[in-house]
Amino acid sequence: MTIPSYPLLYQLNARIRQYELSRAAISPPPLNDWPDSEWDRLAELGFDWVWLLGVWETGKAGQRVSRTQPGWQKSFKATCLPDLSETDICGSCFAITRYQVADRLGGNKALQHLRHKLNERGLRLMLDFVPNHTALDHPWMQTHPEFYINGTREDLQRNPQNYVALVSNSSGKDQRIFAYGRDPYFDGWPDTLQLDYSNPAVQQAMQVELLNIAKLCDGVRCDMAMLLLPQIFERTWQRSITSFWPATIQAVRKQFPGFLFLAEVYWDLEWMLQQQGFDYTYDKRLYDRLLSQVPKPVHDHLTADITYQRKLARFLENHDEQRAATVFPPTVHEAAAMINYLAPGMRFFQAGQLEGKRVHIPIHLCRSPVEPTDSRLSHFYQQLLQILKNPVLRQGNWVLLECLPAQKENGTWNNFIAYRWQGENSDSLLIIVNYAPHPGQCLVEFADLQPKESTGSWHDLMNPSESLPVRIENITQLFVDLPAWGYRILEKQP
Repeated sequence: MTIPSYPLLYQLNARIRQYELSRAAISPPPLNDWPDSEWDRLAELGFDWVWLLGVWETGKAGQRVSRTQPGWQKSFKATCLPDLSETDICGSCFAITRYQVADRLGGNKALQHLRHKLNERGLRLMLDFVPNHTALDHPWMQTHPEFYINGTREDLQRNPQNYVALVSNSSGKDQRIFAYGRDPYFDGWPDTLQLDYSNPAVQQAMQVELLNIAKLCDGVRCDMAMLLLPQIFERTWQRSITSFWPATIQAVRKQFPGFLFLAEVYWDLEWMLQQQGFDYTYDKRLYDRLLSQVPKPVHDHLTADITYQRKLARFLENHDEQRAATVFPPTVHEAAAMINYLAPGMRFFQAGQLEGKRVHIPIHLCRSPVEPTDSRLSHFYQQLLQILKNPVLRQGNWVLLECLPAQKENGTWNNFIAYRWQGENSDSLLIIVNYAPHPGQCLVEFADLQPKESTGSWHDLMNPSESLPVRIENITQLFVDLPAWGYRILEKQP
């Protein structure tokens, strides 16, 4: 299978989707019994990757933590399930006890059947790798307690939010203090234990884990990947480590050429992880700037070098963020999607986003509420995904265009963001967005690659009944007048 330079990724929560399918079944269907129409639809929509979130085994300890945290319970009921019951809380899918597909999903054999179905349709399978921590009841806690950051009684007394006392052997007598998994800016995650990457045996063991995962899928999304950067780990734990990612990525690709690595990363560390071997890194910065609804920071972000931008994973929502239909008003949502998904990089969508779902489902839950489809957003995304099938947007050359004042003392041109995509066969697309709450006008300036053509028009792919007559010259200026949050995707017509 050939994956384009700018692929489409679909995130699907396996536990939630199994629950949804079980409504019409006698028992929850394993992965290999999910209907083929599920995968036919994603292939038809143009997706290249399916990220199946939450397939790994999680233990009773994590489930118990998720069911007994009062603040979490309150949040689950207030934001997601007013009729919440204990059985709806299955524990965080990132508190992993073993990289083995959970029995309720059919185990590794069911996943292998599913992967075959996906690959037959031109889809590749992505799974989770959680390198920073394990579940509280991971077998290593008993067999290799030295794999974890160990603390003291004083640590536990001073920072009970970051440490826990656990019995670490079968005799029930060897109680130790362990650190919860965490990042340097927040309290620990109380359903996890922090791995100690200053111990070379940990790095070797986690590399083996990743090699085993790679036998089951075509790529991994690496949770909080920046926490294993030496400077971040030392800031958090005051321990020096050697860099984990370059050697590990190289080892995996030696056995599995073409295996893909996607990093969840924040704090402006995207470029660093790209340099360490990641194919794509989260672009949380663009998401935050689109959310602020201020055009200049969005524009400035898009001026970065193409070698960096082409490896960014662009999203408007994922399991950590609120639903896009909730945080973006409808017209802003569409304008933000135009900017986000028509920029270079991986185009990252979450299940439910295409239907305009509004309820954010925490990773501790295995049930979702029933929600109606937003017909307007659904139609919009159908159009957008159809346009994203265009080879120019998958393999072409992208450039950020300059926008100029259309008239003196008219400053609305500052609110415009414009791209040009150019294909091998001189196919050309223009994307123009007025990212502002009021109408605006500008001149979009670009160098035309076919100066011999004297006339032409630009056809709007989102509004096929409209066209814009323009003059084609060596340097072309296209006058654009758009309403608040307006946009155009223009294809050149002879």
